[in-house]
Amino acid sequence: MGDAAGQTHQVPESVDVMQIMKAIPHRYPFLLLDRMEEIKAAESAVGIKNVTVNEPFFQGHFPARPVMPGVLIVEAMAQTAATLVVLTLGKAFEGKLVYFMTVENAKFRRPVGPGDQLRIHVNKERARGTVWRFRGVAKVDGTTVAEASFSAMIVD
Repeated sequence: MGDAAGQTHQVPESVDVMQIMKAIPHRYPFLLLDRMEEIKAAESAVGIKNVTVNEPFFQGHFPARPVMPGVLIVEAMAQTAATLVVLTLGKAFEGKLVYFMTVENAKFRRPVGPGDQLRIHVNKERARGTVWRFRGVAKVDGTTVAEASFSAMIVD
């Protein structure tokens, strides 16, 4: 997938949180990525979220047994995918909003808590215009903790 001229932009193999914040508009406390690695333009990437005890959602989910909400793991998948899309399409798409259209076959295999490092693998299944479809698998220590298929649209 490329820009209006059909070009895929050169993308780095990894990006830090500052580059992620240039690509997508999410900010604390809703930015759920710390970095991205293994980036392959228009294909796949791995997002990394270091889960700490200081996450604001742990205050109420659940104080005695902190568990990262599954919907936030799916959101981290979407943020990884959105950053990949923007890196692929180039500067003209930086900061654009990306809206969920579908979330399908979401499965949560085990709880994620403080001290875990989520490695969020996203793979593009297809792209048509501004609509992209991905498969996401979140892992902790190589074990799948959540997975889902989802599609999203880039809007101005």
